[in-house]
Amino acid sequence: MFVINNEKTRFPVKVWLENEGQLEESCLEQAYHLSQLPFIHKWVCLMPDTHTGKGMPIGGVIAAKDAVIPNAVGVDIGCGMDFIPTNIRMEELGGIETGNGSIVQAIIGNIMREIPLNMERYKTPQESRALDLAKQEMEKYAANEELAPLIEDGYFQVGSLGGGNHFIELQEDQEGYLCIMLHSGSRHLGKAICDYFHEKARELNQMWYSEVKDEYRLAFLPVRSREGQQYIHWMNLALDYAFENRAHMLEKVCAIVKEMIGKYTGLTVEFGEEINCHHNYAALEHHYDADVWVHRKGATRVRQGELAVIPGAMGSYSYVVEGKGNQESFCTSSHGAGRSYSRSEAMKEFTAEKVMVDLKEQGIVLGKRKKKDVAEECRFAYKDIDMVMAQQSDLVTPVRKLKTVGVVKG
Repeated sequence: MFVINNEKTRFPVKVWLENEGQLEESCLEQAYHLSQLPFIHKWVCLMPDTHTGKGMPIGGVIAAKDAVIPNAVGVDIGCGMDFIPTNIRMEELGGIETGNGSIVQAIIGNIMREIPLNMERYKTPQESRALDLAKQEMEKYAANEELAPLIEDGYFQVGSLGGGNHFIELQEDQEGYLCIMLHSGSRHLGKAICDYFHEKARELNQMWYSEVKDEYRLAFLPVRSREGQQYIHWMNLALDYAFENRAHMLEKVCAIVKEMIGKYTGLTVEFGEEINCHHNYAALEHHYDADVWVHRKGATRVRQGELAVIPGAMGSYSYVVEGKGNQESFCTSSHGAGRSYSRSEAMKEFTAEKVMVDLKEQGIVLGKRKKKDVAEECRFAYKDIDMVMAQQSDLVTPVRKLKTVGVVKG
């Protein structure tokens, strides 16, 4: 970790990398903008997977005094990970064929049939405690009439994967056991909330002649303001919805895995401890003798002894980690490997054929309806996850290393 403290910084920037040369120029510029915010507490943090985002870098962490910034949470509020291990060894599944290929291929196929991907949604409303509770507490949300229809609409998306970097993976851990991991968030709900309140914040900041420049895309809302409270209510709804979205999908995947393995092997599948964690959110926490709003955008909370999930990239490795509770990062780690190429750059640099050959050579089953954009999320487009892990050894301890066996992408 190194610290940037120069004429461009109002508050220091702590970076969990070796030197500035490992940062994109645009990412560094965004960090400077963050450091100029008057309500920053202590310093700005950049995790080792950091790269340019919208307003705030992905892999960025700030603690704010009495303010929330919609773009410092991001458009996929509550995006995060869900993970569960099993008692089944992958060697017990080797060579088993079904009517739809290997047992891994069959499981991947069933997941794609059961869970809506990309822009798909359910044809009928699904159960959602988060949305049911929101309807009971409409006084929190009624003032934002433009957003209110999202609550009813959300019933058709809860338990769906989405597209982009969202995935469902079957994995093998370092001891040979089958594990399940998935990555998704609040679907359209979170994006609509972010966009709505970012525009509200822009309007108010201009009215107040705020010193936060509009081109920084970091318009803020005072927590004590009516709009600040409204954003917090909607953000927390999106967080609960995202948590539930992942849990519903994991439940379906577990049922598929249990049924298929039982049918073709006679083995009884048992599941271990589930880890469901966010990496796009703001929360009121106590750090350095102050109650502050910690914004984690593409970053994961890792308090002392807390378990979290840090994925790599499709065809790479992922990790389950235990937090060390490092206060310098506000008890935070990276949320993944971090992009080396944007999606458009990856499409130009790597062919779909190269990616498909790479996956085949590794024996990885890919479940994806359209292969033409597969390079967007290939492992070549991401940083080396082991390099990222090495840079944050003071933040987390790896407790489980996982290799992709099969993956479903939107």
